[in-house]
Amino acid sequence: MTFDQKLQDTVTLLKTIANDYQPAVFANSYGAEDMVLTHLISQHALNITVFSLDTGRLPAETYALMQQVEEQYASHPVKVYFPDTAATEGYVREHGINGFYRSVEQRKECCRIRKIDPLRRALQGQKAWITGLRREQSPTRKDLGNQEFDKDNGLEKFNPLIEWTEKEVWEFIRSQNIPYNELHDKFYPSIGCGPCTRAITVGEDVRAGRWWWENPETKECGLHIKKG
Repeated sequence: MTFDQKLQDTVTLLKTIANDYQPAVFANSYGAEDMVLTHLISQHALNITVFSLDTGRLPAETYALMQQVEEQYASHPVKVYFPDTAATEGYVREHGINGFYRSVEQRKECCRIRKIDPLRRALQGQKAWITGLRREQSPTRKDLGNQEFDKDNGLEKFNPLIEWTEKEVWEFIRSQNIPYNELHDKFYPSIGCGPCTRAITVGEDVRAGRWWWENPETKECGLHIKKG
């Protein structure tokens, strides 16, 4: 499939979601893929609400991009969701500020408080949500399709860029002058919370910098787990 066909299919799917799955939301985590989708949603003036999750531990570069997106894509303002203060304080008191390094269980609990619970609030009452997932990103995503029913949240989940390659994502970003996170230029292909993200070396998997102390099979926060 040519890139032009992939782009056309992506735009067609986004338009279908906007027309047939209302209300629909797009979860923008400010990665390269999400900036492509932000641009397309704004460019085609689609009736899709954009939201993001501010975990309270994002890198400074991500906050800088958030501000740039707010100014450049003002037609689609991003609704920001934050973790519950009491739950966050409770976790830190029990496990310490960086307790997530100690075990997969503690790391996933931190992800639940800072990401999963806010996501559930963001998805309440929605019929569909859109993500920037791509199949080649990691072993945990190789079997994903462009649409599936999310049983946990009770709505349709769409991955319009599922077939795109990393090269195609970046060629499109550069050709359209789309803003992106400065950390990408410092060898951070996948960016999450500051303490849980590092740069990768030549030849490493694009997700190697996320939760680098864990095995690849556990490297998801719970936002994008395919059930069954």
